[in-house]
Amino acid sequence: MSALARWCFRHRLLVVGIWAAVLVALAVPYATLGTHYSDEFSLPGLESSKAQARLQASEPQQSGDSDQIVVHVRRDGSIRDAAVRQKVTSMLDRVAALPSVTSVTSMYGPMGASRISKDGRTAYATVTFDAQAERIPAADVTRVIDTARAARDADLQVELGGQAISLAAEGKAQGTEAIGLVAAGIILFVAFGSLLGMLLPLLVAIAALGAGLLAVGLTSHVMTLGTDARTVAALIGLGVGIDYALFIGTRHRTGLRNGLTPEEAAVRALNTSGRAVVFAGLTVVTALLGLLVLRIGPLTGMGISAATAVLATVIAAVTLLPALLGLFGGRLLNRRQRRAVATRNAGTVHPPLNTQRHATARPRGRWAERVERHRTLFTLAALLVVTVLSLPALSLRLGTSDAGNDPKGTTTRAAYDLLAQGFGAGSNGPLVLVAQLGAPSDAPALDRLVSAVRSTPGVASATAGPVTAATGLSVIDVVPTGAPQDEATSALITHLREDVVPAAELGSGLTVYVGGTTAASGDLADLLAGKLPLFLGVIVGLGCLLLMVAFRSVLVPLTAAVMNLLASAAAFGVVVAVFQWGWGSELLGLGKAGPVEAELPVIMLAILFGLSMDYQVFLVSRMHEEWEQTRDNHRAIRIGQAETGRLINAAAVIMICVFTAFVLGGERVIAEYGVGLAAAVAIDAFVLRTVLVPSLMHLLGRANWWLPAWLERILPRVSIEGAPTREPVPVSARTDRAERTAPHPTGVATAESRPPVVPPPSRPEPPLRQDSTTGAPKSVAVAYLWWFLLGLFGMHHFYLGRTGRGLLYLCTLGICGLGWLADALILPRQVRRANARIVRQDIAPRADATVAPALDDHVH
Repeated sequence: MSALARWCFRHRLLVVGIWAAVLVALAVPYATLGTHYSDEFSLPGLESSKAQARLQASEPQQSGDSDQIVVHVRRDGSIRDAAVRQKVTSMLDRVAALPSVTSVTSMYGPMGASRISKDGRTAYATVTFDAQAERIPAADVTRVIDTARAARDADLQVELGGQAISLAAEGKAQGTEAIGLVAAGIILFVAFGSLLGMLLPLLVAIAALGAGLLAVGLTSHVMTLGTDARTVAALIGLGVGIDYALFIGTRHRTGLRNGLTPEEAAVRALNTSGRAVVFAGLTVVTALLGLLVLRIGPLTGMGISAATAVLATVIAAVTLLPALLGLFGGRLLNRRQRRAVATRNAGTVHPPLNTQRHATARPRGRWAERVERHRTLFTLAALLVVTVLSLPALSLRLGTSDAGNDPKGTTTRAAYDLLAQGFGAGSNGPLVLVAQLGAPSDAPALDRLVSAVRSTPGVASATAGPVTAATGLSVIDVVPTGAPQDEATSALITHLREDVVPAAELGSGLTVYVGGTTAASGDLADLLAGKLPLFLGVIVGLGCLLLMVAFRSVLVPLTAAVMNLLASAAAFGVVVAVFQWGWGSELLGLGKAGPVEAELPVIMLAILFGLSMDYQVFLVSRMHEEWEQTRDNHRAIRIGQAETGRLINAAAVIMICVFTAFVLGGERVIAEYGVGLAAAVAIDAFVLRTVLVPSLMHLLGRANWWLPAWLERILPRVSIEGAPTREPVPVSARTDRAERTAPHPTGVATAESRPPVVPPPSRPEPPLRQDSTTGAPKSVAVAYLWWFLLGLFGMHHFYLGRTGRGLLYLCTLGICGLGWLADALILPRQVRRANARIVRQDIAPRADATVAPALDDHVH
């Protein structure tokens, strides 16, 4: 890492030029081709998907999206009045002539009686488009909205609802990334007191986010990416981009304040914090790519999009950032800090002590000492806070938000409320039973089915369409008595599928599938709930494995996994309270209470596990560094917490601002992510990493760093702290007076001029590029195991001691997978070469040991 940092620092203009060229190279095709986001997806094997597929294959004209135009007479009068009828009919005729509209079913038609409410004041017409909502051009939907609403007047209210209408309304929502950037800039300026110090993380984050989002937009042409994929990628990329640049920039500023040259400060920052950033980014990418195990199109695309944005931020942090550090030089410090450094350097010929490294800074040091003294009390208090916040999660109910959850004042919410008032709550989410007759003789079975459905408790009405002669298909519209999001409606769907429909099919060739938007939402929720344990096991297992490799410990990864689960549970509790219970959702302009989005748990778990691992890596890496030098568990925890606590808290505040900014966009789904992630980061940074983790590690003692010998042999060795800096340590008051007053060579400060020091412990420290090939021979089976589990990230190369190749894979994902695939064929040869190096390295020390006594005998 030091070589890369030094090269980027010295060739800073070239690096900045390369980044500018990359952005232009991505922007040109992006501007030319645009994007191709689509929310269309299918869930093969689910009954609702079978119903939609059968309907689309047999009746293509009925498979397009169906939306409603709702008309309501405000004052005394009726929809059947001649003046109202003429005005509404004229409007519907104009809508029917618009592009992408296949048909308009009027409330004044032959089958229109059921479309007029009992009081005669509310009615609706159905607009059928020629495609599903995601494929309809937004301009065509907007024309339908404008044409329909042009018929409004003081006495006539016209509103529109449906999926296509909702998507068109969401498309008008403005991005809120700029709000997050402004908030982050204010916090950075307050923290650093320097304009350049504020701009540095923002410039890196903006460049990385631009590259990531441009790449995501182009990727939408080659794979299916939902419309939310870009927003989620921006949400994560902006947050981690600022944080990663902040961590490295802060370490660089510390080096400048300690008297290092800008180049050496940048190299040391990249070689320490930069390694931690790469490793933390790896954990985030791994957690996001864990969504691939679900094998659900939109979630896979969302995981790939977010992982792309995070990967761009990591690359920018280790390449663009050192180049900018070279451009800004010492000006990253404010004037007061630069004067202090100049004054200190003028008064001594020796580099100043890194007091941050050997003494807990105040007031963070006092807090760390307080946590150490009252470790049990703080542990119990933190667990109590997390438990209370997690309690609402016990009532978590998954589903899909609909127009009833839209903010007040939107046309979709108004249409939803009018339909519910005039026709009952179930009219907003009718079920669609697609019945396929095997032969004309199955018509009596179809009649029995319709009668059975009508008599089923929870069904308000059931209307069967005519059987199509060519296809033998009939569509039955079933209106439940409950709202689409009611638990009673979900129970009704289950009852129809398991009891009513099988009884009607018995003894006939009739095949019936229960579908519709409401049924599809329930199917998606059930599918995700069933796959959640597998997904959770994958990301927890991979996260623990990565931390075990990094910190050579069993308890540290397990502790991190438990902390991540606690943060996730507390975040879900906050989401349930705000969105499912409705505590403040209307106040935030996010609509009324309703179920939590079905895909939210898996996506939030992927993101939260990655972000929580970030903070765990930054906190524990400093503890591990101190542990390796002193073997004092309590000191290591105290030093690590004191030196990283303020930085972690500042980074958390920035990320909270970024996530909260996305709540202001007015989109309920994105707002759920924003609230959940902001709550999780706040809990993680200010409760878990500040209180619970250090308290628990104090209680566990030296067991924190225990690792079985057999596991030590097979784990790759990856140093995320870099080469230890050999800085002098202040001598204790108990040091022998003779040692403190011994004469010093000319030019070396005496005990009177500066605090006496002693050298650090003489125990050998690992080099920067630590070679893990020494010791036992490497196994082909173990190498293939690492290749299979984490080969894209180069873990099999780290296991074989090929650190340079491992870092290359780590930063490029195995050169987009090609190198990883090639390694499957040549891995046995690589193992043989690694074992040959082990033999050579074992022979060399023995030869030196043989020659040394002979030289000593010759001298004496």
